[in-house]
Amino acid sequence: METSVTCCARVTSLLPNVSSQQYSTSLATSRSISPSFNSRSLKSSSLFGESLRVAPKSSLKVSRTKNSSLVTKCEIGDSLEEFLSKSTSDKGLIRLMMCMGEALRTIAFKVRTASCGGTACVNSFGDEQLAVDMLADKLLFEALTYSHFCKYACSEEVPELQDMGGPAEGGFSVAFDPLDGSSIVDTNFTVGTIFGVWPGDKLTGITGREQVAAAMGIFGPRTTYVLALKDVPGTHEFLLLDEGKWQHVKDTTEIGEGKMFSPGNLRATFDNPDYAKLIEYYVKEKYTLRYTGGMVPDVNQIIVKEKGIFTNVTSPTAKAKLRLLFEVAPLGFLIEKAGGYSSDGKQSVLDKVIVNLDDRTQVAYGSKNEIIRFEETLYGSSRLKAGAPVGAAV
Repeated sequence: METSVTCCARVTSLLPNVSSQQYSTSLATSRSISPSFNSRSLKSSSLFGESLRVAPKSSLKVSRTKNSSLVTKCEIGDSLEEFLSKSTSDKGLIRLMMCMGEALRTIAFKVRTASCGGTACVNSFGDEQLAVDMLADKLLFEALTYSHFCKYACSEEVPELQDMGGPAEGGFSVAFDPLDGSSIVDTNFTVGTIFGVWPGDKLTGITGREQVAAAMGIFGPRTTYVLALKDVPGTHEFLLLDEGKWQHVKDTTEIGEGKMFSPGNLRATFDNPDYAKLIEYYVKEKYTLRYTGGMVPDVNQIIVKEKGIFTNVTSPTAKAKLRLLFEVAPLGFLIEKAGGYSSDGKQSVLDKVIVNLDDRTQVAYGSKNEIIRFEETLYGSSRLKAGAPVGAAV
């Protein structure tokens, strides 16, 4: 019997009363993620302690559609493990996403308590690393090792394939940016982790559309884990509760129209007149500026607010900095699963072939009309629409 999975949002009761001190104390005593990952770590009620809410059988909605396929409905209020168990039968993918969730939980604590002094260490791309970058990098590699289902992993800080010991057949390869926005940690802005999951043992010669999952960990006033799975509609937000459990709090399935913009790489407007024209349009039309300097929060707000546009455009003197493998493709997957669109100016970023680990690109994420406007303004036409321009390009 063919099984399909859809997720529905239904308000349920939320948080049990557990003090933040209990959670902080438990994390503070853990100096490494390693002890959390053992042969029992992914059993029910063991990874994050006691189950968030033990759902009665009647709360697992099962119905039959016209084609007699089984539909399992994921509900707001589900724990991460409950959500994943309802969403996929791939035990390896479930374990990998749970292990990454455990790493994100630990990184969130470390970011909150990090010393933000720079180190003398730089990665091979020439970017300065902060101590918390390297700690996040280490935790994520450990999590992937202990998942036992990751064959290769590659980090923006360590841009070489690392063998994690998992199977090539039935396993996964993962690319991640351990702490996007680390340069603004010291200002206490929101930062985050980005990762994409591909089947098998390849991270080049592939496209973003081949991902089986992608996610962000967002470390701000709240800590959230935003993920999307290939065969499950929507992009899904999980909130980290005081006792360390992830709770499903939001589904996003549509990005609508709304005047909110986040313009990255504004230096490019100096010698890219089309980008300057687009920015002038946003200002003239009284768009609300919502730009933090961190790609994770700026893209996440499009998913949460269900509207807006994020741009990062190149010019002859302001070259592309965003990496297709580590940042652009995973975020493109999250945006498009949420009902939005992505573009490099001419095509979806999910259709760009990742030739080298360090491939870079310009990008825009947003609603359909905003991506049409972006493409028409920069290149004169849009693959998403025929006819009169929607604005800015006129």
